[in-house]
Amino acid sequence: MTHQELREKYLSFFEAKGHKRIPSAPLIPENDPTVHFVPAGMHPLIPFLMGELHPSGKRLVNVQKCIRTRDIEEVGDDSHLTFFEMLGNWSLGDYFKKEAIEWSWEFLTDKKWLNLDKNKIAVSVFGGNQHGVGVDVESEDVWKGIFKKENLDFSLKIDYGRDENWWGLEAGGPCGPDTEMFYWVKGGKPEKFKLGNDNWMEIWNDVFMETDKKDDGKLYLLKQKNVDTGMGLERTLAILNNKKDVYETELFVPIIEKIEELSGKKYKDYQKEFRIIADHIKAATFMLAEKLEPSNVSRGYVLRRLIRRAVRYGKLLEIKESFTHKLVESVTSIYKDVYFELKENKDFIEEQLVREEEKFEKTLKKGLSILNKELKTQIIKPGQPYELQNIGFIQGQDNKQMWDYRPPRIESEWLFDFYQTFGFPPEMVFEELKLKGHVFTSREREELIDGFNQEMKKHQELSRTASAGMFKGGMADNSEMVVKYHTTTHLLHAVLRKVLGQTVEQKGSNLNAERLRFDFSYGQKMTSEQIKQVEDIINEKIQEKLDVKMEEMSLEDAKKSGAIGLFAEKYGDKVKVYSIGNFSKEICGGPHVENIGILGYFKIIKEEAVSAGVRRIKAILE
Repeated sequence: MTHQELREKYLSFFEAKGHKRIPSAPLIPENDPTVHFVPAGMHPLIPFLMGELHPSGKRLVNVQKCIRTRDIEEVGDDSHLTFFEMLGNWSLGDYFKKEAIEWSWEFLTDKKWLNLDKNKIAVSVFGGNQHGVGVDVESEDVWKGIFKKENLDFSLKIDYGRDENWWGLEAGGPCGPDTEMFYWVKGGKPEKFKLGNDNWMEIWNDVFMETDKKDDGKLYLLKQKNVDTGMGLERTLAILNNKKDVYETELFVPIIEKIEELSGKKYKDYQKEFRIIADHIKAATFMLAEKLEPSNVSRGYVLRRLIRRAVRYGKLLEIKESFTHKLVESVTSIYKDVYFELKENKDFIEEQLVREEEKFEKTLKKGLSILNKELKTQIIKPGQPYELQNIGFIQGQDNKQMWDYRPPRIESEWLFDFYQTFGFPPEMVFEELKLKGHVFTSREREELIDGFNQEMKKHQELSRTASAGMFKGGMADNSEMVVKYHTTTHLLHAVLRKVLGQTVEQKGSNLNAERLRFDFSYGQKMTSEQIKQVEDIINEKIQEKLDVKMEEMSLEDAKKSGAIGLFAEKYGDKVKVYSIGNFSKEICGGPHVENIGILGYFKIIKEEAVSAGVRRIKAILE
C-alpha cells in the first residue's frame, strides 16, 4: 500500500461514518505561543475541543503535519521522527468511546480497509493514576466484547497503563485517558501483550477528552466529551508493507538513495548517520516551505539546529561539498501530490539551505582551529614523564624527531561545552583525534559519550523548564487579556497595510497576557512617524467602539468578500470571518472581544528586524 492509498482509505472510511474532511493546519501555529510547532493532530483544534463550534460540524477527519523536537537526540533509532503525519478523526461532543473503539477495530481489520491480522493486535487501557481518575472500565468492556466476538482470548490481549494511557499537551488544556492499539511486528506467534515490549508496535491511539488541565495542575470537566484519535502514518505504512522500520518505506527511501549517491557510502553501513540526515532535512524542508528562516531564537533556532546537525553527520560521511539543498528534490518528489507548498517554495527552501550550510562551514572551521590549538597543548616534549599505557606517537617537524604524545585529557563536560559552542558531536571530536594519531579505546569512548549524554539530559531538562515558563499561557488558555491582544492583531494588520502598503502580510504572532508580538513582511525599518501613525489610527478606531462580528461562509465567498487570512486553508470549506466595523475583515478561528472599545490604549514598545524582509512589532494595551 502506498502512502497516498493509506491516506485516502483513512479519510474515506471516516467520511462514510459522517466525518467532514478538513485540511492539515500549518506546522507553525497561528497566534499560539504555547508551542513552537504543531506537535499533534489535536493542537489546531483546541478551541473546538474546549467547546467552540467548528464550521465543519462535530465529526472531523484529516491528516495533520506534525513536528516534535523534544527527542531530537533520539532520532536515528527505529522509532523517533522529527516530522511525521498523524491520521486523525474527532468527535466534538458527539459519539464517544464505544463508536471510536469499534470503528478503530473495523478500519484495522476489515478486508475492505487495512485487513490486518486480528491475532496480532493487542490494546492498552487506562489503569487509573494520580489524577484521581479510575480504571477506564467502559473502554475495557468494549474491547472485551470485541475480542469475545472474534473468539480471541482478551486475557492475552489487554494491558493497563497509568501515565502511558493518559494523553494531553505539556502546556495543559484538553486531556484524558486513552486506549492504544499495538501490532505484533516480530515473526512467529505473538507473545502475551505487555506494555514496553518492543515487538508490539503502537499504531493507533484513541483519546477520550473529558477534562481540562489548568495552571494549578487540577482537572476540570470540559463542556463536552470529545474523541481525539491518532494513527501515525509512517509506522502504519511500515507495518502494512512488512518493513522493519519507517526508513525502509517510500517516505524515506528516495532521500536515503540520494545520500548514498552524494556520500558514496551505503545506508546499511551507516544507518544512524543516514537516518539523522534524512529525518532532519525532511523536517527542515517542511519548515522552510512555510517561509520560516534559520535564526538564533525561537522556531528559527530549532530549524538552524536541525540543518546544522544534518550537516555535521554529512561530514562524518565525508561529504565534502554543500549537500543539504540537493536533498530537497527527493523530499518534494515524495509529497508532490499532497503538500503543494513544497514545490511552490522549492527555490526559497534550497536557497536557505545553501546559505545556512555556508554559515555553518565557517563555524566548523573556527571550531576545528580551536580544537587543534587545544590538542597542541597536550604534546609532551621528550624527557617529560608520562604514563606508559597512554603513549601514542605523532611525527615531529624537526629532524623527523618522534615526540611522545599524551592523549588529550578530555572530560565529558568539555565535550558538551564544545558541542554547544561549535556544534561538534563527540563522534566528530573522536574523528579529529584519530586524524592526529590517537584512537580512544571502546571503553574510553563509551564512558565519555555516557557522560556527554548526561550533560545533554541536564541541558534538555533546563530547556524544557525554561520553555514551559516562556510559553505558558497564550491562546490555549483563552485568558481575557490574550483575547484582547488577539483582537488587536487584527487592527494592527489592517493599519500596517494602510500605512505601509497592501503588500504587508502577517508572518506570525505571539501573544501572552502582558503583550502582543506581531511579525510582518516589510523590507525596511519603520520611521518614527510611521510608528506614531499606526498607534494613532488604532487608538482612533478603539475610541469609535466598533463591534466585532463573526460570519460563517465558504472559503471562496470569504475571499470574494475581501477577507484576508494567512492560514485560511486550515479551516476547511467553511470558515469564520471576523469583521471589525468596516475597517478589518479576516479569516480566523477566534476568540475575539465583542467590541473593541474595551481594548484600552495601544502603544508600540519596539519595532525591529527578525530576518531579511520581515519586521516585528511588540506592543501593549494600557
